[in-house]
Amino acid sequence: MISPIEGIGSRHNISMSRLLPLFPLQLVAFPGSAIPLHVFEERYKEMVGQAEAKGTEFGIVLAKDGGIVNAGCTVIVEKVLERYPDGRFDVVTRGKRRFALLSIDQEKEYLRGEVDFFDDDDAEGAPQELRDNALGACRKVRAAHDEEAEEEFDSRHPLLSFQLARSIRDLDFQNMMLRSRSEAERLRQFIEFAEQYIPRVEYTAKMKRLAPRNGFGHKPASL
Repeated sequence: MISPIEGIGSRHNISMSRLLPLFPLQLVAFPGSAIPLHVFEERYKEMVGQAEAKGTEFGIVLAKDGGIVNAGCTVIVEKVLERYPDGRFDVVTRGKRRFALLSIDQEKEYLRGEVDFFDDDDAEGAPQELRDNALGACRKVRAAHDEEAEEEFDSRHPLLSFQLARSIRDLDFQNMMLRSRSEAERLRQFIEFAEQYIPRVEYTAKMKRLAPRNGFGHKPASL
């Protein structure tokens, strides 16, 4: 069982109907994003199976340092891709609602939590110039990763920042984006982080190319 993180306690007087099943994973789920899952542990086969049968949500939370972070995103099961003879199954889930984790319950084999759902505070969204700049930064990130564009982003999408955040392979950054309650602030954070992130990606790619030839590399002090 995953231990609670500091600042989250266990409560025993919570209505069971208010408890959200939790799936700790090494990923950050965002509202609107498709998240494929391979479910093989018995406790999570039960949890995800119930959500699929009843059309209910469960929460994905980032597993980190032997515990879990205190924010996440609910998902619903959109499609079962394959069921295996031993009970394992592959599903595609879809991110729905963000939440802060207030307390955890460990009475079942899997964690459940009392949560507080939240949304953005800025109803006006972000200006188009900021959106265009963020899209430009994302193109540079993809080029650094030597990735072809997998999807075209709608610059007017109200949650564009969450779509762009998936291009950054840094779970701490993605978790920070998930917690932010401002689309404009998230886009600014994305642009700023990308400026520091791209040189690191390019350096790593360079070292991978050079290592087979000389067996060593030297990391610049600035990186």
